[in-house]
Amino acid sequence: MKDDSQILVRVRNLKKYFPIQEGWLINRQVGAVKAVDDVSFDIRKGETLGVVGESGCGKSTTGRAILHLDPPTAGEVLIDGKDLSRMTTVERRKFRPRAQMIFQDSYASLNPRHSVGSIIAEPMVIHTDMAPDKMRQRVMDLLEMVGLNPNHYQRFPHEFSGGQRQRINIARALSLNPKFVVCDEPISALDVSIQAQVINLFEDLQKDLGLTYLFIAHDLSMVQHISDRVAIMYLGKIMELTSRENLFENPLHPYTRSLISAVPIPDPIKERQRTRILLKDEVPSPADPPRGCVFSTRCPQVESICTRTAPPWKEIHSDHFASCHFV
Repeated sequence: MKDDSQILVRVRNLKKYFPIQEGWLINRQVGAVKAVDDVSFDIRKGETLGVVGESGCGKSTTGRAILHLDPPTAGEVLIDGKDLSRMTTVERRKFRPRAQMIFQDSYASLNPRHSVGSIIAEPMVIHTDMAPDKMRQRVMDLLEMVGLNPNHYQRFPHEFSGGQRQRINIARALSLNPKFVVCDEPISALDVSIQAQVINLFEDLQKDLGLTYLFIAHDLSMVQHISDRVAIMYLGKIMELTSRENLFENPLHPYTRSLISAVPIPDPIKERQRTRILLKDEVPSPADPPRGCVFSTRCPQVESICTRTAPPWKEIHSDHFASCHFV
């Protein structure tokens, strides 16, 4: 990153460990689940950084740690130049409107006893002193912005479809005019046709409002569509980070190549001609990650150095980073 003025989110050596405790009367820590282990990246203003990986690789935990919904174990996170870890509770609460999160489960993240209007208005009630009539108009404007009928603000979440509930979540996240939004697999529970609609909505809102996204997903084709740059995660670490064009045209890391080889191609001739890269064994436990490179137990190109020494995180080409001994 050459121009620091264009960086909205800076993450350095981020770690999130969950302690493993045993004992009945006296709990003592006997280990730790390394959900996120030494992750670093930047997100420029107005761009979308996609984070892709298998289930359990630490994608969602990374997003939650960045926003301090789960306070990180170590590392530094700067959002718009502000370090949330050094803020008091009052200061962090005042900062919350600038960074919001859209959760994966569109139903569980909405209070079933509250109407849609009160759900979207709740952040404004907490963080602003807006008059009730202006707040109601703001809610109706937000519903219209995300493609819902403004007159439905008195309905309850169960009266909406999954795609509509996700739009309600988006409206709530935008109610305080944030600069940065973490999208935690916001389309994974939706039908394919609805996914396209929600992705188009995200893109339209980014153009209109100048939003910056951290878009978490496990669908590479969807991430390719919406992201400017893509980070590939495996077992709590980032394996590769570059632009979406570089990632699909010139993947450097063996894990990235294996993921891309699994993406279906709509051309049946090309689909039959290409070679799938099948990984052996299962993903190791984050409570006991492999020594050296975390991908060494499944890598088709593994050498002895991979099992002994962790590869450095280095810039291979301009703005193309990877963590591998042989790239």
